Amino acid sequence: MNREHVDILIIGAGPAGLASAIAAREDGIESLLVLERESQPGGILRQCIHNGFGLHRFSEELTGPEYAQRDIDRARELKIPIECDTTVLSVSPDRVVTCISRENGLRQIEAGAVILAMGCRERPRGALCTPGTRCAGIYSAGTAQRFVNLEGFMPGQRVVILGSGDIGLIMARRMTLQGAKVLACVEIMPYSSGLNRNIVQCLQDYDIPLYLSHTVTDIKGRERLESVTVSRVDERRRPIPGTEMEFECDTLLLSVGLIPENELSEGAGVSISPATSGAVVSDSFETSVPGIFACGNVLHVHDLVDHVSSESFRAGHAAAAFVRSEKRESVFLFVQDGEGVRGTVPQKIQLPPAQDVTLMFRPSGVFRNASAVISCGGKELFRRKAMIFTPGEMASYTLKADSFAGLDGSEPLTVRIEKGAE
Repeated sequence: MNREHVDILIIGAGPAGLASAIAAREDGIESLLVLERESQPGGILRQCIHNGFGLHRFSEELTGPEYAQRDIDRARELKIPIECDTTVLSVSPDRVVTCISRENGLRQIEAGAVILAMGCRERPRGALCTPGTRCAGIYSAGTAQRFVNLEGFMPGQRVVILGSGDIGLIMARRMTLQGAKVLACVEIMPYSSGLNRNIVQCLQDYDIPLYLSHTVTDIKGRERLESVTVSRVDERRRPIPGTEMEFECDTLLLSVGLIPENELSEGAGVSISPATSGAVVSDSFETSVPGIFACGNVLHVHDLVDHVSSESFRAGHAAAAFVRSEKRESVFLFVQDGEGVRGTVPQKIQLPPAQDVTLMFRPSGVFRNASAVISCGGKELFRRKAMIFTPGEMASYTLKADSFAGLDGSEPLTVRIEKGAE
């Protein structure tokens, strides 16, 4: 099999893949290729027809397709080749990508650098161990969103939503606007896992009840879903007998978390973080395998696509620098999660950093009147107080490059949340 060669190969033509491709092209990389398994570029944004996208990046409110189209148009202006209907089968540690498509058959492509931008997928029912029958009418929230917004099908008329992730909250509103009755949104944790603005705009504005510390404990129905049983849970998330509520419904939507699509990453030998389920990366978004970069939801699940784009632009610039052999001496400062923090990205910072460094993490719980503190070796580099930290909203803080002066990497950088007075 003859091998093709490109300087940079990007896997995925969603917002992360498009942004990284645009950045690499604007940096002067002529030989690059984007591979996309769907029939069109744009990724998940194609089915997100609600507004609220682009406020940070464009200072205006766009729908998902409008946001995606801006990057698609820019990619076309730059003549970036995007091959759709192409499935990547594997990525080797030496950056050989094997892919297949109806048009081009089986191919192998050698790349000077690879950018992983495959996005994430929804956690299925099988991961929840929910008892009950396996009847029709149970969908992931994203599948229901695709049915309604892209294919014009209504999954059902009486709906219960398990989980309070952003897609589930948005689908509560969408199903209501399409004439369905959303009976309840049920969340096993004592707090919502979605953005506060979505709780207000998608549930409270439509009088849809949110049951915190509750979960579905039974599913009933033969051919089609007939009802679900919801129970309160204790501090260890175990159902409490005697708290059962039964909802007669024909549809159950699951919004119970997103998982980065990292099968290709693992096949390439990339180290995966147990906290984020994405790759371990440096501040240039290079993984543990030289020349392989990761960005977007395949790296860690984001709240806002604006942040995906910002991160992916930096990954594209870094990949272009790698291809041009602009490699610096690798002295790294490792980043560790402190109290109240889970899944800080990036996990290591090259010293001295070439530019300001943005650290992103999710709080491990709800903290009020607390402060985000970043320190190293007893030296406090950053402190910022907030009224509330919650796992549903990612925290993001930027440290100036000169903040790292005098650090040699001998001690880790710690990110923590310092509790304030109640």
